[in-house]
Amino acid sequence: MALDGLVVRAIANELQACVGGRIHKIHQPSPHDIVLQIRSRGVSRKVLISASPTYPRVHATERTFVNPLEAPMFCMLLRKHFENAVIESIRQEGAERVLHLDVRQSDELGDINAKRLIIELMGRHSNIIITDPSTGTIVDGIHHVTPAISSYRVVMPGTLYTNPPAQDKADPFQETELQCLERMLQANDEEQAMKASAWLVHTYSGISPLAAREVVHRSGHSIHTDMRTFVQEPASGQKLAHSFLQTVRLVAENHIEPNITADEQADKSYFSAIALSHVDGTAVRFPSISDCLDTYFGEKAERDLVKQKTADLERFLLNEIAKNAKKIDKLKEAAADAEQAERYRIMGELITANLYQMERGMEHMDVINYYDEQQAPITIPLDPQLTPSENAQRYFKRYTKAKNGRIAAREQLESASAEIKYLESVLVQLRNASLQDIEEIRDELAEEGYVRQRNKKEKRKKKNNKPAVSGYLSSEGIPLYVGKNNLQNEYVTNRMAHSSDTWLHTKDIPGSHVVIRSREYGDATLEEAAMLAAYFSQARESSQVPVDYTLIRHVRKPNGAKPGYVIYDNQKTVYVTPDKERIDKLKPLNS
Repeated sequence: MALDGLVVRAIANELQACVGGRIHKIHQPSPHDIVLQIRSRGVSRKVLISASPTYPRVHATERTFVNPLEAPMFCMLLRKHFENAVIESIRQEGAERVLHLDVRQSDELGDINAKRLIIELMGRHSNIIITDPSTGTIVDGIHHVTPAISSYRVVMPGTLYTNPPAQDKADPFQETELQCLERMLQANDEEQAMKASAWLVHTYSGISPLAAREVVHRSGHSIHTDMRTFVQEPASGQKLAHSFLQTVRLVAENHIEPNITADEQADKSYFSAIALSHVDGTAVRFPSISDCLDTYFGEKAERDLVKQKTADLERFLLNEIAKNAKKIDKLKEAAADAEQAERYRIMGELITANLYQMERGMEHMDVINYYDEQQAPITIPLDPQLTPSENAQRYFKRYTKAKNGRIAAREQLESASAEIKYLESVLVQLRNASLQDIEEIRDELAEEGYVRQRNKKEKRKKKNNKPAVSGYLSSEGIPLYVGKNNLQNEYVTNRMAHSSDTWLHTKDIPGSHVVIRSREYGDATLEEAAMLAAYFSQARESSQVPVDYTLIRHVRKPNGAKPGYVIYDNQKTVYVTPDKERIDKLKPLNS
């Protein structure tokens, strides 16, 4: 479900706690997102404002964000006009998906400057716009809209701000029951043929189809009932009007029930500020609309952002894997040709043994192959321009070349196979990566010579920092550490773990190194650690995944091996099926 006017009103009501507070930090972790840190009434809050075309939203959040080393220009402009500013008001424009955040700020001379942040949550047209409320002039927008993009309005510095196109719909927060009934009676034939839920969406601003269906259901009618029923039956019309206005009033007065409801039949989930009694499924309720939106959007938005940031690396890895696969096919062909080496040696020996029978100019000769148990005759092709001795030497040279080629082909086959195994492991790590892990993976590939090094000064700074390893507390209270990329794997296995700790890894499957930091633990801890190893591996979606475990003292890295590659012995194997819900219940640790 997209944000509608009811959800935006619930957000605006909740953010009233920030009014009077001061914005003390501003960050822009992605091209679409702004994070404001606000201190109000002795409480610090982090507010995410997203103009993402896929997941536009505004809400308080507890999530951490990875910020760029250099703030984008729009972020710098926000800091200039909004950092240390006091929030005077946060309000919704009518029932639209638009919020106005007004601030006042004192400059170096003590003059008071007022600015307005206009947040438009309208799908792919979403935007965050800084304006001067006294003149209506746009200072800047996070997304520029030029005349070539829109003939209706322009979002560029120095232009006048124009509201989004009006839809000529009624404001449900200003509606009375009498007005609602009159609109029903005035419905034309086309509107009477509509479903009642569609009519509500068509008539009132800020009402989504999901909320409209809930209103119809609460009136005691089927969500498929058309408007003709409510127009022709006054009692039904009154029930619909009462249901609609009561629902709107509950949201306006902040008597909301934030929830995420899973529709089991449609295999979809919806978020809403009101209870969805018409949806046949399981509902998870939240104490605030921010918690609801953060849960619904947070992981999806992060995964999309990770995909955007890793798209180039994923394409590169897939291309490298494909190149090595072709190389292996060619090497196998070369190895098959090299298997003829012994045949060339035998032909050379037979020519040498039968030199007395040969004459220059012969194109072939038939001799007995005394290397064959059956002593079968063999025909040996000859070069008529060479002497018998030169023909023999020709075959010996081909034998030497083929033999050396066979050895080289085997070595290159092993190298290419190891290369594919390494690249596949990095690909798995990339697909399971969080925002914090991406740069470490990119740095690893740069160090291995796969991609170009970034700024050398930045690299030197990063090398002094240890990898951000994820830690969890098992249900028995035992620390579990997971390396989610090869740099983290090496740190967890070779530096963090003690020799008596237990090390786990999926058997013959690319994945993460997991360490149980304890000499003694129960079966529950072992199962949870194995589940982490299986979940953060290529077998995430599989069942009965084999996971090897052994003591750290039995794990070692061969000289010259790729990052994250180890060999081990004295292992045992346990079989687990990854369970995301169970993993999510593990308490995270700070490494």
